[in-house]
Amino acid sequence: MDAYTSFASVYDTFMDNVPYAEWAGFIHRMLCRYDVRDGIVLDLGCGTGTMTELLAGCGYDMIGVDDSADMLEIAMEKKERSGRNILYLQQDMRELELYGTVRAVVSVCDSINYVTAPDELEQVLRLVNNYLDPDGVFLFDFNTVHKYRDVMGDCTIAEDRGECSFIWDNYYYEEECINEYDLTLFIRDKEDSREALYRKYKETHFQRGYTLDEIQRLLDRAGLRFVSAWDMDTEGAPSGQSERICVIARECEKGSIRQVSGNRSEAGEKQERNQKE
Repeated sequence: MDAYTSFASVYDTFMDNVPYAEWAGFIHRMLCRYDVRDGIVLDLGCGTGTMTELLAGCGYDMIGVDDSADMLEIAMEKKERSGRNILYLQQDMRELELYGTVRAVVSVCDSINYVTAPDELEQVLRLVNNYLDPDGVFLFDFNTVHKYRDVMGDCTIAEDRGECSFIWDNYYYEEECINEYDLTLFIRDKEDSREALYRKYKETHFQRGYTLDEIQRLLDRAGLRFVSAWDMDTEGAPSGQSERICVIARECEKGSIRQVSGNRSEAGEKQERNQKE
């Protein structure tokens, strides 16, 4: 079952407790620390474009990539309202393809955890390294094994927001390090004017828990250079109790990784046209 289809329409409603503005400020400070104050930045797993819009407001030329057409539709609506020149591309991050390189790549809200096979995550990291400018910056966060196993575990969460509500059945499979959550959504039909009619939808999502050691090994194998990591809640050093960790890595010598020059994809042509407008 596809993820982020019916959930896309209410995603922002249920994510209104996420401190996007604070995170954007943190990301901007970190990018500036590594001399990325302007230029093209890729938001990988951009979802409905909230972070993409905020970083565009910081002066970056933003590209947003996500695999969900429904999430990108909402991102495009935000772009129309803001008038910002953001390029959105529907792509699976495991098959990322751009026309040229970017100064930085960011990926937030545990998008990386949706890549549930370590070898596939290594491929994502290789592609990121491939599309970064020399010494470019990759900033991303991920949920830890501790969060999935010890904090979320096997539980049920329910929330009612009036116009929509959900039941979240969570399961963690320790041997595979896989977290599954089954979402049952009840969304009010806005076209029904006679009575409060709610439609029921179901989605299943899978994420994998990673440790910082695993992430560092994958970065190394992908050719990226690990720089530092923070606990996202404390902005201090990560520990065994960290639930979300932010990592900064930098482009390193690409070696045998496929170079992007001369590979003029359809997505790349769209990117070039957008930059000329």
